[in-house]
Amino acid sequence: MAEGLFAGLRVIDCASFIAAPAAATIFSDFGADVIKIEPPGEGDLYRTLHVRPGSPKTSRDYAWILDNRNKRGLALDLKSERGHEVLCRLVEKADVFITNMPFPVRRKLKTGYNDLKDVNPRLIYASFTAYGEAGPEAEKTGFDSTAYWARSGLMDMVRPDAEATPARSSPGMGDHPSAVALFSAIMTALWRRERTGRGGQVSSSLVANGLWSNSYLVQARLIGAEFPPRPKRTHVLNPLSNSYRCKDGRWFILSMVNEARQYAPFMAAIGLSHLTEKYAAQADRQKNSPELIEIYDKVFSEKTLEEWRKILDSAGITFGIVNTLDDLVDDEQARHAGAIVPFADGSGLTISSPFNVDGETKRQPATAPSIGQHSDEILREHGYDDADIRKLRDTKAVG
Repeated sequence: MAEGLFAGLRVIDCASFIAAPAAATIFSDFGADVIKIEPPGEGDLYRTLHVRPGSPKTSRDYAWILDNRNKRGLALDLKSERGHEVLCRLVEKADVFITNMPFPVRRKLKTGYNDLKDVNPRLIYASFTAYGEAGPEAEKTGFDSTAYWARSGLMDMVRPDAEATPARSSPGMGDHPSAVALFSAIMTALWRRERTGRGGQVSSSLVANGLWSNSYLVQARLIGAEFPPRPKRTHVLNPLSNSYRCKDGRWFILSMVNEARQYAPFMAAIGLSHLTEKYAAQADRQKNSPELIEIYDKVFSEKTLEEWRKILDSAGITFGIVNTLDDLVDDEQARHAGAIVPFADGSGLTISSPFNVDGETKRQPATAPSIGQHSDEILREHGYDDADIRKLRDTKAVG
């Protein structure tokens, strides 16, 4: 059995697409025994995501590799009576059960909280949905592009200007932050169980996480704030918090929150000391923003991103490079921060869960399971002998 902070903790991942399984992945990173349940045959539909039109092309299933590392695979037909019996036996010994099945499917397969809570009263049942546990849209299906990105207002608010087309989301960009929220909910319930001995249900949703991500602006609107139209990049009110293009076509974004301290050093660093006094007051910079942005555009177009990076870093200016995916492959800081880590078998790199615990070493990522790879092993651990396993296979309850 693996070592780690959660060694001995048993988690059942009975979920798909993407936030709920990713929450289980975080537990696996810290040593929990995570059993991935998927239907026999073609397995989890998530396995097909990487071959869909418009997806990046490669011979390896990068989506599955990312969100199912360190897990053990059990192919189980939950539609069958025998398959459900196996599930209940697993639940008897489990600490956590994670699912994002739509509510009608949970009712059909008897995998809802009320179906499983009597099997194991100490079980933490983690429910993830698109739109929440109650209300007229609770049974509506959704993905992060629809329920997290579009519904929350993020899709509208990040467009470059008021006339631009709403911005599309990247795959999983709402799911993975939402996974951290679901993980947090489970940990909160485990803490309560530690104190009271009681299990229970926890929940999170894409729409709740989307609103939380956009809460700065949503809160403003909830109290009646009025929003001016989003201006074009060349007319933003604060030229010190804007994006600029370099000689080599690369972009970076300035973010000078402390303008009083950083403005003068910034102007000196980019060779505009002679204009410092002219735009010294914040009100002057706002009033003359298009003029100042035009000046900055000309200056930044004279050097490459790498040249400006050294200059701005030396001056202590807060800025961020607009990275491409190619940049991230060789991002040294991401490696040192433990954000990008190697697989244990040397098969490449992956993205680690986004936090660390001092004194605890994360499990080095292991290859995600094939369909039902560990079925026999898991069944034997739960009291099934070879004859029992043959019967389960004969009835196609197990694959």
